[in-house]
Amino acid sequence: MTTFKLFNMKKLVLLSMLFFAVSAMQAQEIKVGAHVGIPVGDSSDGSNFDLGADVAYLFSPVEMLQFGPMIGFSHYFTEEIDYDGMASVDPPDASFLPIAASGRVSLGDAVFVGADLGYAVGLSDGNDGGFYYRPKLGFDLLGLWVVGSYEGISMDGGSVSSVNVGLEFGF
Repeated sequence: MTTFKLFNMKKLVLLSMLFFAVSAMQAQEIKVGAHVGIPVGDSSDGSNFDLGADVAYLFSPVEMLQFGPMIGFSHYFTEEIDYDGMASVDPPDASFLPIAASGRVSLGDAVFVGADLGYAVGLSDGNDGGFYYRPKLGFDLLGLWVVGSYEGISMDGGSVSSVNVGLEFGF
């Protein structure tokens, strides 16, 4: 009798896992976004704006939660720095390839909060990259999402960060 109950319990657990996996696989969405940002903190001294884009493949195991992998590109444009009459310096632009886990929670039909956490690979000379984080707040605007975010990349010897606004759509 005990073997019979154990066998039924295993079947129930396996069927539950299968149902969860099939449900999660059916609720998938690709999100594509682009943003423009104003550098803040350390990066505001030599950079005047940031442009970026990203793609995320999000799973939705329950209706209000989405998570999945994200990859992007972020480019900080630098400006010439003048040192009080001395020779001016034109530092190189900084480019990054963020690779992260993305997650978000819906706060109704038209608002979400979320974050991306991972590593930003440095693509420009002398740029090794660093820890990447990006908290987000999004609002639905007629099927197109307006996303506000703070992007930060912590590196040895400093950080690069910006306050951003962008657009995102899903399919």
